[in-house]
Amino acid sequence: MPAALSSLAHYARGKLDRGELKSVWIAAVLGGCTHSQIDSWTARFVPQLIDSGLLGEARATLEQHRRAGDYLVLLSASPDLYVPEIGRALGFAETLCTGIEWMNGHLTGRLATPNRRGAEKARCLAALRIEHPGLPVTAYGNAASDLPHLALAERGVLVNGAAAARRQARQLGVSCVRWH
Repeated sequence: MPAALSSLAHYARGKLDRGELKSVWIAAVLGGCTHSQIDSWTARFVPQLIDSGLLGEARATLEQHRRAGDYLVLLSASPDLYVPEIGRALGFAETLCTGIEWMNGHLTGRLATPNRRGAEKARCLAALRIEHPGLPVTAYGNAASDLPHLALAERGVLVNGAAAARRQARQLGVSCVRWH
């Protein structure tokens, strides 16, 4: 933990980016865990998250997209330790998230992909457009770091964003909504 705690100071001074900070903390907290240990935790965590942490409007919106026949992709900066299972449980066709490295069956904590945040999320959306040409994109996000990819979508929606992010979103033509 001391290395993880000192990483916060390095991040605050701009010596680490968010991906590096994420890697340090995952390694400190979960480094060395096996697939079965992570899978066991994920099996408990994901249903609990969906039951109590998913906003009602999110469920309703997903169902509207599903009924419309939309191709659902979950794009998240969170790690692949649990995001793919969230995607499966919610019926997404595809999940793109930050990959975490495994070595000899044990979690190292190092990132196996770029941190799927900000410009990287926009790059992922551009790649999805190439894979699925002609499909209109409605994208949702909840932070200022999501604005680059929300601005690329035919319909970008900032959900429960902070005041500064809402101001930026409006300047980019991104809709802002409040979900409860």
